[in-house]
Order: sequence, then C-alpha cells, then structure tokens
Amino acid sequence: MESDPNLSFGLALLVALVIDRWWGEPPLLVHPVVWMGRYLGWIGGLIAPRTALPSPNWQAFTAGALAWYGGAMLCGLAAWLLQSVVLKLHPVLAGLLLGLLLKPMLAWRMLRDEVAGVEQGLAESLDAGRRRLGRIVSREVMRLDASQVRESAIESLAENLNDSVVAPVFWFVVAGLPGAMVYRFCNTADAMWGYRGFRAGVHWEWAGKWAARADDVLSWIPARFTALLVAVAAGGISLARLRGDAHRTPSPNSGWPMSAMALALNVRLRKPGVYALNEGAPAPAAADTGKAIALSGGAILLLGGWAAVMLAALGWGRTW
Repeated sequence: MESDPNLSFGLALLVALVIDRWWGEPPLLVHPVVWMGRYLGWIGGLIAPRTALPSPNWQAFTAGALAWYGGAMLCGLAAWLLQSVVLKLHPVLAGLLLGLLLKPMLAWRMLRDEVAGVEQGLAESLDAGRRRLGRIVSREVMRLDASQVRESAIESLAENLNDSVVAPVFWFVVAGLPGAMVYRFCNTADAMWGYRGFRAGVHWEWAGKWAARADDVLSWIPARFTALLVAVAAGGISLARLRGDAHRTPSPNSGWPMSAMALALNVRLRKPGVYALNEGAPAPAAADTGKAIALSGGAILLLGGWAAVMLAALGWGRTW
C-alpha cells in the first residue's frame, strides 16, 4: 500500500488523544518533555547570572537565545528524523507509531486530573486545596482563600488547555511532529526561564527573555483559537467582552482562554492586585470546576474535528 500522509496524520492524532485519555503520561524515564526540562535546567544553570546585573544584560540575553535555539533545533531535528522514518511504513502502522510519538506533547488527562484534585482537596480542607493547587501554578498559594484557590485552578485549566492541548495540536497540523515538539520545548522553556527577577537563586530577567518572547509568538494564534473553541463549546459568549477582558492580563496570550472560560461559566476569575476577568460576576462555586472541565473536554472534541478537516485539506498539496 502506498504511503498516505493524510491517513497517517489523522490516525496519529486520534491515537495520541486516545492514549492520553485512557493511559495518561508515559514513564518519566522516556518522557521527551522531561528530557527537555533536564536540558533546560542544566544549561539554564550555566547561562543565568546569580546576581542582578545592570540592564540591559546583552550577554545573558544572547546566551539564553543561543541555548534556546540549540534545544529547539535538537528537538525539531529529532522529530523530523523520526517522522521521516515512520512515514515510510504502511500508513496505518505509521499513524500508530506517529501517535505514540505525538502523545507526550499532549497532557489533557494530567491537567484534568490535577484541576479536579484541587476541588477534591478543598472538600477536605483549605490547606489540602492549597497544596494541590501548588502542584500546577507557580504563584504563592498558602495565603489564598478557598475562592481564590478555585479561581486559580480554573484559570490554570483554561491557560493550560492551550499550552498542553490546543497549541501542540495546532502546530502538529501546521508542521507535523517537529512543529508539536518544538512548540512543547518552547512552552517548557518559558515555564522554566520566563521569569522577571530571581527564581531558584538565579536572575532570569534577561537570560529568559528570549524564551518568554518565543512562547508569546508561537502561542499567539493558538491562544485565541482556544478562546474560540471554548466559546463555541459553551454555545456562544460576548466577543466584545472577550476582547476587552483578554487584555487585562500581563500576558498577551493567557488572557484569551481564561477570559473565555470566565464568560462561558459566568464567573469571576482574578489574580488579586493584577487583574479581574468578567468582573461583577460571582466567584466560582465548587460545581463550576466540574463545568470548566466538561467545557474544556467539549473544546477538545471541536479541536479534533477541526484538525481532521485541516489535515485532509492541507494534505492534498503537501508532502512530508
């Protein structure tokens, strides 16, 4: 049977989503994102200064950019080589293997379970909810009240719906396995390096600036697409309100899926002293966490349909 990239790529996406749904994450020893994190942690310790040097620190910026490019190129090349070998096989076998390779770039089940775990923790005690929240956010959680814990969990769900599902699938449709893997590297680098000031004893203001901006660029379209998927899954929201609220957050991208989720649930989501989304709406109740998870699941179903159509349409004029 001749190679059929359309069949292989469509099957690969289905396989990746099914594996994620039923089995979750692969073992840490063979997880590519864990390998990315180890590289970023190792080289980050070499390039980031231990003291706050005068700005602009072009030496730290250049070192961070070069380290980012080195990691991104390694990820892209490895993914391209693997994809090239796999696509020479029978299209069904190629789809199965490509799906296995794509799966680690997606993390919907882990995200869903962690957010649900925050609500389960709150049912036990406020401290238990805070501890569960601390596993998925980088902010200080021990001073948050129950309402703020729940808001933070729903915000994290909306933001990571883009980072962990929609954006990797988007870049897989656009550029195959290399696109998904390079995006995941980019997002991991931003999560580890994209900070202002000190973190873990090193100063990231300039060393992590390139990683943060690269993630902004690669997430720009997917973040807005995620907001659209949430809006459609919810049966429609005010796009004017969405545009207005999305710009309230410091990030150029995270405000879009978070604002869409706030409007879809008709709840307020806020980070005290920084922003408030859908201000004037009530704080989320315990049931809203489950609604947010269900809404995200609906958005992923829509994403799968979109991806199938786009892979079929693009595949006619594209050779891998």
